[in-house]
Amino acid sequence: MNRQQKNITCPGIVIILLILSLLAGCTSGVSQWSPAEYTLATRWSKEVTPLNVWQEYPRPMLVRNDWLNLNGLWEYAITPLNGKHPDKWDGKILVPFPVESALSGVKKTVGDTNLLWYRKSVTIPPAWKGMRIFLHFEAVDWKTTVWVDHFEVGSHQGGYTPFDVELTRFVRAGKKHQITVSVWDPTDQGEQPRGKQVSRPGGIFYTSATGIWQTVWLEPLPHSFIQGLTTHPDIDSGLIHQQCNINHGVEKDSLRVKITLDNEPVTEILCGSGNTNIPVPDARLWSPEHPVLYDMQVQLLRNGQVMDEVLTCFGMRKISLGTDPAGYTRMMLNNEFIFQNGPLDQGFWPDGIYTPPCDEAMRHDVWMVKELGFNMLRKHVKVEPRRFYYWCDRLGVLVWQDMPSTSGFIRSGHPDLDVTEEHARQFEYELEQVISSRACHPSIIVWVPFNEGWGQYATGKIVDIIQRLDPSRLVNAASGWADRGVGHIMDIHNYPEPRMPQPERDRAVVLGEFGGLGLPVTNHVWQAENWGYRKMSSPDELLMRYEEFYASVWDYAGHGLSAAVYTQITDVETETNGLMTYDREVLKMDTGWINLANRGYLPPMLESEQRIFLDKMDVNFKKPVAGGMIFYSLDGSDPDLTSDRYTAPVTVSHNLTLKARVIWPDGHKSRIRAYRFNMVSPVPPVSTGTLRKGLKVKLYEGRWQSLPSFDTIPVINEFVTHAITTDIAARDVSFGLLFQGYIRIPETGVYTFRLASDDGARLILNDSIIVDGDGIGRMSPVTGFCALAEGVHKITIPYYQRSGGRGLQVEISGPGTDVKEIDPSWLFHE
Repeated sequence: MNRQQKNITCPGIVIILLILSLLAGCTSGVSQWSPAEYTLATRWSKEVTPLNVWQEYPRPMLVRNDWLNLNGLWEYAITPLNGKHPDKWDGKILVPFPVESALSGVKKTVGDTNLLWYRKSVTIPPAWKGMRIFLHFEAVDWKTTVWVDHFEVGSHQGGYTPFDVELTRFVRAGKKHQITVSVWDPTDQGEQPRGKQVSRPGGIFYTSATGIWQTVWLEPLPHSFIQGLTTHPDIDSGLIHQQCNINHGVEKDSLRVKITLDNEPVTEILCGSGNTNIPVPDARLWSPEHPVLYDMQVQLLRNGQVMDEVLTCFGMRKISLGTDPAGYTRMMLNNEFIFQNGPLDQGFWPDGIYTPPCDEAMRHDVWMVKELGFNMLRKHVKVEPRRFYYWCDRLGVLVWQDMPSTSGFIRSGHPDLDVTEEHARQFEYELEQVISSRACHPSIIVWVPFNEGWGQYATGKIVDIIQRLDPSRLVNAASGWADRGVGHIMDIHNYPEPRMPQPERDRAVVLGEFGGLGLPVTNHVWQAENWGYRKMSSPDELLMRYEEFYASVWDYAGHGLSAAVYTQITDVETETNGLMTYDREVLKMDTGWINLANRGYLPPMLESEQRIFLDKMDVNFKKPVAGGMIFYSLDGSDPDLTSDRYTAPVTVSHNLTLKARVIWPDGHKSRIRAYRFNMVSPVPPVSTGTLRKGLKVKLYEGRWQSLPSFDTIPVINEFVTHAITTDIAARDVSFGLLFQGYIRIPETGVYTFRLASDDGARLILNDSIIVDGDGIGRMSPVTGFCALAEGVHKITIPYYQRSGGRGLQVEISGPGTDVKEIDPSWLFHE
């Protein structure tokens, strides 16, 4: 087994001291500790105890054998923001879980006017005598101050990256010392990077994560040691560029580097301690299909003596832009175009909030990405523990890494934010720390500094900073909306169905977010009130829509699209957009069918969604990808290679079920899709009294996540409108409209209605729902069909606007009528 795969733990004497310390100081606390009440729990929660919590070595790309894990029970207190140490302590907290989480055992909100305190007694192992002692924090959110025995020893501002404090002058080997930590976190009341954490969770924003939320540990080091090690592969030259930073190094220091692959020697060299090019002959390349990792041992030598030794690993891979044979600018992996397809990964957990219950739970999420046929994920406005990227390296998942967003918001076409110097300084400091602390992971291929205009400022400057820090990766300057024409990638978001931007000559084009198909699963939701960008009624409907979306994605891939990101891998709090439930217990669709869809093996798709007709209709299929052939049946049998092959439109003239599947030359077979076609009679017109032009409209106030029943809500205003639009509300957020009246149909036939809304709406004809566009949407059209007789028909359109953009549009097409907005002359009321 590769040493990087082991859980590196303390040598014998350190283990003994740790156990004695736990038995002596923590036994009573352990017996009394329990998690707080779960809102929702994962299967791993019940395995978490103070004695086994997060025992894995936290820094997988710079490994040493000797360390002391400080995860477990600490004392905690919440005090006013006055800087004074607590007079008394409130109880025990399980580190490294945020104080708001159930697994912390506390589950309290601290707020921006209070301080969160931690305290723990630690015995420094006697074997560490004469060594320099460092206290490491993998991540604390947000402003941290550290004391040892009431001596202030260091502080740090930043919520997502590791930092350390040297304790050498303040501790003695074999002695017990008291470590005290204070944390202040303004959450959404400050300007610091915070991602989706808010004080009042709801919609697309979630519970905050205050305090220590990654591993805390002690490490003994020699007087001179390897402080940083960065490797950048160069597959074109067959070498790696290594940069080694020595703490208290001297000019005559040297490095001995040994590279192995599968325990077989590859390269061994003696070199200087600065920047070095190291050959990797006949390199095996890292990719999602073959995540080959080389192991590397680096020794710091002085006068022939080994001063320090670390283990690391690297992958030989290259990410770049290039042009494919069709002339499209593409994202290239190892000089070849590979379509990148992955989910949006928010990294939240119902029991640990920001912190997974354990390493295995975190690995499970990465493994599921691969299991479902994806080759990439977008880590969304959050930075994970370094072991997360290690698992992406090991399992072969490409990562787009977002920078956690700050406060402020701009829209496309508006100028970047004018932020304060302090805002910019903190953002750029944390951005640099994110990049430097994750730079060695081959899985990370794209840096994303801004999402949808959140906190976006000086975009060109930020891109220049990233390219200076890391020229080996691509920069997606602004994922969605506020593109400034800089960076390597042009990225749009569209919900729910996929879209693609126009191809560009100098940048690759990608679909940075789409999907959001919502399906709550009973007993596996965060709360009863939940939402999705488009609500699904069943797993079957979800799979059908998912396949239809990916049919479009793979079509776009052939016309210049380099990547697509589906929202999302799991549900998160009130969002039920996940492929898995929030507790990771239920996969909402069959694994095999998702896997095939994500690799382009999709069932036959019809050109039109229409399934009803008056006398007869022609059925046309879209062309399958990658040379697939469509076989179909009209008698209810399952199609195979002996069935009719689709080569021309299929005419249907009576009620029947058409079954079809795609079979590829490589032997893959799609799922069978069954399409029901029905001959119908047109709905007769209704009788009315005297009609006047326009529709009646009622205006309501409220903030909803889905369409409410307006019957129980007070009416704010009533009036008549001649156009179906939201402009008549004369407000931008938190309102509802109910349009009621009649539509005059000029000719008997099957009519197509297309409804687009932001946020949600329905189209109801003669008391039957024809189009359901409920959910938090962005003007994405939903289509419905109805056979109507000439004459007047009752029409009702409920609509609600929560926040952000707003809009409502209804289009119609039918006999003698091209697609257009409903003519005002067709609308009436009594």
